[in-house]
Amino acid sequence: MSEEFGPTFITVTDEDGNEIVLEFVEALEYNGQMYQAFFPAETEGENEDDPDNGLVILKVIHEDGEDLLSTLDSDEELDAVYEQFMELLFSDEE
Repeated sequence: MSEEFGPTFITVTDEDGNEIVLEFVEALEYNGQMYQAFFPAETEGENEDDPDNGLVILKVIHEDGEDLLSTLDSDEELDAVYEQFMELLFSDEE
């Protein structure tokens, strides 16, 4: 992804109605499904070591002609897609 224009941010609402700002990291297709990875955007006063500040993976669902982001269906799906993102992200460093 080109960083020419800077990072891309989105705002999502969690199940409790809280808005969370996420920074887009990368996208990939796995088993015919598109996934996107994000990091929570840093805000003043947040603890960088907070375990909730890790990689956020959401899947892209096509509904009524729109692309929507959704949580993954299972821990197994999350683990498999997480491994794919780790391979993709860290292969760029080699």
